[in-house]
Amino acid sequence: MTRIAVIGLGEAGRRYAVGLSRAGAVVRGYDPDPREADPAVPRVDALAEAVTDAEMAISLVGTHAAVSVAEQVAPLLEPGALYADFNTAAPEVKGAVEKVAERAGLLVADVAVLAPVTRAGIRTPLLASGPGAARIAESLRPLGVPIDTIDAPVGAAARLKIVRSVFMKGLATLLIETLTAADAADAADWMRGQLTAELGPDAPALVERLISGTHAHRTRREQEVRDALALLTELGTPDDMTRGTLAWFERVGRGDA
Repeated sequence: MTRIAVIGLGEAGRRYAVGLSRAGAVVRGYDPDPREADPAVPRVDALAEAVTDAEMAISLVGTHAAVSVAEQVAPLLEPGALYADFNTAAPEVKGAVEKVAERAGLLVADVAVLAPVTRAGIRTPLLASGPGAARIAESLRPLGVPIDTIDAPVGAAARLKIVRSVFMKGLATLLIETLTAADAADAADWMRGQLTAELGPDAPALVERLISGTHAHRTRREQEVRDALALLTELGTPDDMTRGTLAWFERVGRGDA
């Protein structure tokens, strides 16, 4: 059985820890915050205990902690183990994580999570790049995890996710802007019906999910938009729509939307 350490037991980490355990992996989860305790999560109290004999460590700690956590975890894993960074982070952050893990003799996979884990748990689509991409796919697919790989270095999966965010985060804020205007025109219900008719049979749930998710996860998603702007600048491509998306996230943060 695959032995996996899940580092970070927030919203996504808890679901991966529980889901992978139920799928047949031996899972130990770790998070320093006891307030996040969940009796369904296979959890241990010490980081060293979580990674003992682990073939793979999955990091789900957020972009700001990704490198510092890698610095703590990497020396505790056996050389040759897999370090899989699932955090939504810029390619530069993924590269810094890789350098830390490589110094400890670890194989690294940059894993992009392509949808909210709250929706599908371990069946959320993933995209992996880096030297550990093939190995993580071989390990997780038998557990029911949909994961595609690209033959590209660490940071490539993160980069593609950021490009995808240009559309996904832009669509969410476009919906908010349209419905805000419709509400001011006393036509919110009519407009929502028009939008959902265009978007297909699952549109009502999609619209609600995009709007509520923008508010609930504003801080993390705003950082994704900022990363997208930086990437578009690097690529030398237009960024007019993405700048508008960022303006909306800032407005939501101020409580103006």
